[in-house]
Amino acid sequence: MSDENPLQPPWLNAPPVEEYPFEESHDLRVGPKLHPALDGLLPYIGLWRGRGKGGFPTIEDFDYAQEIRISHDGRPFLHYESRAWILDEQSKPVRPAGREIGWWRPVLVDGRATDELEALLSTPTGVMELHLGKRTGTQVEFATDAVVRTPTAKEVTGGQRLFGIVEGALLYAQEMAAMGHGLSPHLSARLVRVGG
Repeated sequence: MSDENPLQPPWLNAPPVEEYPFEESHDLRVGPKLHPALDGLLPYIGLWRGRGKGGFPTIEDFDYAQEIRISHDGRPFLHYESRAWILDEQSKPVRPAGREIGWWRPVLVDGRATDELEALLSTPTGVMELHLGKRTGTQVEFATDAVVRTPTAKEVTGGQRLFGIVEGALLYAQEMAAMGHGLSPHLSARLVRVGG
């Protein structure tokens, strides 16, 4: 029988480790080499910033600003992070708005990317969405396959998103089904590349 205490694993008293040693980048000029499976999504990689309009049947329309960072670490998926803030009539920031984080992954067959995509997105308000989609040229379209909510999250039941690179800008439109309403327009924006 071993004298080791199972409640004290060997790593418990190990020395501290340095910061995360692998680079992630939204700028293709630096960082790891882009995985070949992401070649079709290359136009999306970058730091984007712009303005949009939001609304839903249960809320008043609003103007917002947004920053989206799409980066990679050399593996066959993209890291997606979005944060937005409400703007007043003079385009001044009023308060933080929606945030989400997740991953876009091309579907691989025999190690090669297809035009089919999977996206996993999560918000701090307790909603996680699994999206299935397709890339056509510089356009990406997603629809929810599943929505998981915490007990205190708003009732979001589905959604669709359309992204496109148009004249160098990132444009998108998002529809949402929530709070007893079917798919309805929710967000749309135009963002310009400010990094990458």
